[in-house]
Amino acid sequence: MSLIPTILCGGAGSRLWPLSRELHPKPFIRMQDGESLLQKAFLRAVNLPGVDTVLTVTNRELLFKTADEYRDVNRTNCATSFLLEPFGRNTAAAVAVAAQHVASTYGPDKMMLVLAADHLIADQSAFADAVQKAVALAGEGRIVTFGIRPERPETGYGYIEADGDRVVRYVEKPSVERAGEYVASGRFLWNSGMFCFTAASMLREMREHCPDILDATSVVLQHSRGAKGDGWTQVSLDPSCFESVREDSLDYAVMEKCTRASVVACSLGWSDIGSWKALAELSPADADGNRVDGEALLADVTNSYVMSRDRVVGAIGVENLVIVDTPDALLVAHRDRTQDVKQLYAALKDRGHEAHRVHRTVKRPWGTYTVLEEGPRFKIKRIIVSPGASLSLQLHHHRSEHWIVVSGTAKVVNGEREFFVRTDESTYIPAGHKHRLENPGLVDLVMIEVQSGDYLGEDDIVRFEDAYGRV
Repeated sequence: MSLIPTILCGGAGSRLWPLSRELHPKPFIRMQDGESLLQKAFLRAVNLPGVDTVLTVTNRELLFKTADEYRDVNRTNCATSFLLEPFGRNTAAAVAVAAQHVASTYGPDKMMLVLAADHLIADQSAFADAVQKAVALAGEGRIVTFGIRPERPETGYGYIEADGDRVVRYVEKPSVERAGEYVASGRFLWNSGMFCFTAASMLREMREHCPDILDATSVVLQHSRGAKGDGWTQVSLDPSCFESVREDSLDYAVMEKCTRASVVACSLGWSDIGSWKALAELSPADADGNRVDGEALLADVTNSYVMSRDRVVGAIGVENLVIVDTPDALLVAHRDRTQDVKQLYAALKDRGHEAHRVHRTVKRPWGTYTVLEEGPRFKIKRIIVSPGASLSLQLHHHRSEHWIVVSGTAKVVNGEREFFVRTDESTYIPAGHKHRLENPGLVDLVMIEVQSGDYLGEDDIVRFEDAYGRV
């Protein structure tokens, strides 16, 4: 068996706010074993027989974060490549781009396995067996989906009605009563959102059922540019062309209309971690039904979940709560209302509040920065630059910056001057000056940056040179 796992790493994970943000979506959430959902998806793929490359479709803002996640667990040096979207257009567009890319790069008969980046699968052996069955069906020109044998009536998942390995119909998320009927009938499976097909088979179905999406993404690829990074290859999709691609899911655009659809029924220990309640249930409960991830002091508390990895949370005399604490946002919800967390996320987004978009600590290709404090006309950051890394040559129109080196040595370009700033030394970057920060050493460079000015937004930046293709 030779196939290309194609990981779809998109979405906001709005139901898992405040841990999930627009630029730190659900796939990057770490489980208690230290691995992120994305890392687990990658390992699930590379541990299949016949896999020597993994393709990922993701937002271009997440490239370096994703590549770092893979690098940390890629023990077999499996090749990785990326299709970078400027913004989301749902799964039909992502699969259309991926299938055309695979067909042109590896051949139209290449087998593809489409996986979500934010699902959990506990049984790798059962997963491998299911993939083997799917590959056999896909080799006959079928479009194969994976149906999970339901463990209970569940209103948070879509369903597939099946007759053997034939898909009869797709069903939207049902009511509790209807879900109970589906499970009792024995004919319905949970829709996992995973697929297997040859590139040619999917392109054939798209030509028949959603030709506009196929044609539009073909134009996108024609106008997109490829590049090589540190151990990976990438294709950055042209944003002006991508705007014209219709937004639709693969289920709506193809699968519900497809007459060649097959399903592999399986039991994988699968979950899409669609709410805080679902995530909480992955942890063992104590005698009072409480689950804790981090540090918490509980008195007369029952059937509650507390996540706090940065500070102590105390709770007294409450029940049936979900409490999630992060450095800049706190969620308190009834455990039966966790599906509604997305409403809070949407409200923050409508207000333009940064808490929907990023955490206080933000990962960049050169390292990280953490916002320590901010107010009118000032912002204070802790900046960590990895050994050998550098920021872009840039300038800011509306702010000046003071840099204080806490540890390590900084190589600085400030206007026409180039010089070193060592531990306990500082320098000043006036607004309008071209500047660059580099770590020439072998250990992390740690700095405090104090910004001051009329506007302190991250978009006040003009890049002239950049090692990461962001000019």
